[in-house]
Amino acid sequence: MREDLLDPRAIRLDERAADRDEAIRLCGRVLVGIGAVAEPYVEAMIERERSISTYVGEGVAIPHGTAAAKEDVKRDAICVVRFPAGVDWDGDQVTVCVGIAAKNDGHVPLLAELAEILMDPERARTLREATETRQVIEELT
Repeated sequence: MREDLLDPRAIRLDERAADRDEAIRLCGRVLVGIGAVAEPYVEAMIERERSISTYVGEGVAIPHGTAAAKEDVKRDAICVVRFPAGVDWDGDQVTVCVGIAAKNDGHVPLLAELAEILMDPERARTLREATETRQVIEELT
């Protein structure tokens, strides 16, 4: 994955969320905070989740906005938010959210790359258990 997609400020390793929507909003706010998206993108991420789950297995979800929200994306970026206590995601436990902001079809190769990383149980475990920003960057770039 391109290094410029993952700003170290977009890696949060010790967060808490009461539920799925709060976790997604936190991811969205991280993307807003690094200047990757405009504020309306956050609600578009919730809207996307309501239409189709972004849970991909191995304790990981990949929330992203709807196609209509592409105009709110300023630049392609990802965030990695870890919830050590886990978050109930419609019956599954999520400990890592990888939020995506992508213009046009930029999310397609990103999702493919992330799926490849996450299908490797060792790499997925490293992400779930990461306690240092450096570990996440090394695993994803």
